[in-house]
Amino acid sequence: MLDLNDIQVFARVIEAGSFTAAARLLGMPKTTVSRRIAALEREVGVRLLQRTTRSLSLTDAGRLYYEQSSQALRLIDEANLRLAEARTEPSGTIRISAPVGFGGHFLTATVFDFLSAHPKTRVELRLTDDRLNLVEDGIDLAFRTGVLPDSTLIARRLGSTHRILCASPDYLERCGEPAAPADLARHDCVIAGRSAAGAAWVLDGPEGRETVTVSGRFAANEMQPVLAAAIAGHGIAQLPLGIAKAPVADGRLRRVLPEHATPAGGLYAVYPSGQHLSPLVRAFIELAAERVSAAGGRP
Repeated sequence: MLDLNDIQVFARVIEAGSFTAAARLLGMPKTTVSRRIAALEREVGVRLLQRTTRSLSLTDAGRLYYEQSSQALRLIDEANLRLAEARTEPSGTIRISAPVGFGGHFLTATVFDFLSAHPKTRVELRLTDDRLNLVEDGIDLAFRTGVLPDSTLIARRLGSTHRILCASPDYLERCGEPAAPADLARHDCVIAGRSAAGAAWVLDGPEGRETVTVSGRFAANEMQPVLAAAIAGHGIAQLPLGIAKAPVADGRLRRVLPEHATPAGGLYAVYPSGQHLSPLVRAFIELAAERVSAAGGRP
C-alpha cells in the first residue's frame, strides 16, 4: 500500500535537488530518505529517479508521477489548512434543541452573541419541551434539564435549574394565598404536563422536602402556555426561575410560598456519542457554559 509519507519525501527530493538537501529539509538521515524512495519505487513498480554519485534526475515516469503527486500533496496541505481554520474560527450550521423556558429566555441571547462573534456560522434553534431523538431529528446539540435518563448521549453538566411557584395578583385576590404546601391541593394549579387531572409537586422548603398532589383546569406540555395561563389568572404555576423573572419583576405575577422551590435539577448540554465533537459544537457549548457561570450557575 502506498505511503503518503514516501510520496512527500519523493517530492521534497525533487524540489531540494538532492538526497542530502532533502534530508536536511525533512530533518531525517540521508539513508532514511534513500530507503523511502526505494520503497516508493517498489510500490509503484517503476524507477522514478536516475541516481549517480554526482547527479540526480527524473525518469519520464518519475516526472509524470511528480507532476500528479505534487498536485495531490498541495490539495492535502490546503485541506489541512482549512481544518486548522475551522478549529480556530467556527463555521457552518449548528442545529440546537432546547426546552421552551430555557431557550426562550436564556439561550436565544447566547445564540445572538454566538452569531455576532462568529460571522461564518448559522444557528437553527428548535424550542420544544418534548425530548427529541437527536440522531433522527438531525440535532447537533441539545440542552436538557432535570435528571437525565440513561442513554447513549454524551452529557456535560453546565449548571442547575429549579422552578418557583407563581400566580397572578388577580388570582390571589380571588382565591387567597396558600400558607403551606398542603394548601396547594385546594387551589387551581396550572400543570406543566399532559393532564390537568392531577400532578405531584415536590417542594423543598424550611421544613424539608414535601410532596403535594395538585390539580387544575389547564395543562400544557410546553412552558409558554403555562406562563400565559398563570398571567391570565387561571391558577398557580411552577415556572423556571429564568422565565418567571420578568413577569414577577413587572408585577404580572407574584411568588407564592416564596421559601419553597422545586429541587434543583441539572442543566446539561448533550450530543450524540457517535458524533465527533466538531469545533462548531464545542465553541457553542463553551459559550453557553460561560453564560451559565456568569448567571451563577442557575440561568
